[in-house]
Amino acid sequence: MPYSPSPLPAPASALADSAIAAADIRLVVTDMDGTLLDDDKRPPAGLWDVLERLRERGVLFTPASGRQYATLAREFARAAQGMVFIAENGTYVVRDGAEISSDPLDRAVVAEVVAAVRRLSADGTDVGAVVCGKKSAYVERTDPAFLAEVRRYYVENRIVGDVTAVDDDILKVALYDFGSAERTTAPALAEFAGTHQVVVSGEHWVDVMNRTADKGAAVRRLQRELGITPAQTMVFGDYLNDLQMMDTAEWSFAMANAHPEVVRRARHLAPSNNDDGVLRTIRRVLGLPA
Repeated sequence: MPYSPSPLPAPASALADSAIAAADIRLVVTDMDGTLLDDDKRPPAGLWDVLERLRERGVLFTPASGRQYATLAREFARAAQGMVFIAENGTYVVRDGAEISSDPLDRAVVAEVVAAVRRLSADGTDVGAVVCGKKSAYVERTDPAFLAEVRRYYVENRIVGDVTAVDDDILKVALYDFGSAERTTAPALAEFAGTHQVVVSGEHWVDVMNRTADKGAAVRRLQRELGITPAQTMVFGDYLNDLQMMDTAEWSFAMANAHPEVVRRARHLAPSNNDDGVLRTIRRVLGLPA
């Protein structure tokens, strides 16, 4: 999408100065890949300063990602105290190491999804399964290219002989497609779409989760627990696994690089992930110094 050089592009609805003046933000929730992080997976300059200023104001900053909790905790280690992490696309929510909520899959469903992936792979699709548990992520595929992608998002990972036999609560099954996840792997899992969520969470990733689990549901639970309203909530996202999250906040922002469906769902547009869109927007709306 084209990027406007203005301080904050005004999309579906203009972000008027009068609206900003009336903002009472108490919760900021952001996706990671394609949103907070640039295309090289780097956090924006000034992130730690902004997090400290939000903490001083009593604003809770919450990463919401398809990444596992251990990975998010490592990324934010220097500011993690008191932070809530929405991990595994909303299936696992943790604060200070303590579980707030989780939504594990039935083991029979895990076995069925893995069997479908094995068939897809046997038919020639370059795809691999990551069975995502609370304690670790588990894989059977061992080639370096696949493991490199897994380890980018799953710090805790184990190679096992059978991913359906691990001793863990399974939160989701993530599938990495070296081609197009949206065109190939997601349609191949259509049999699960009637009873579970089959979410395209990136160009190469598809997640299968319980129908009750998504980032939006996790944000709503957090809002209820903390007594925070949608009018006090700001969210940022770029891909299809962020769609439900857009409905939880009056201050919902699609990144300028976002999937068209996310742009249509959000109330506002932020600069792209490569232009520090999340921090620039937070600074403008909350009046933080650059």
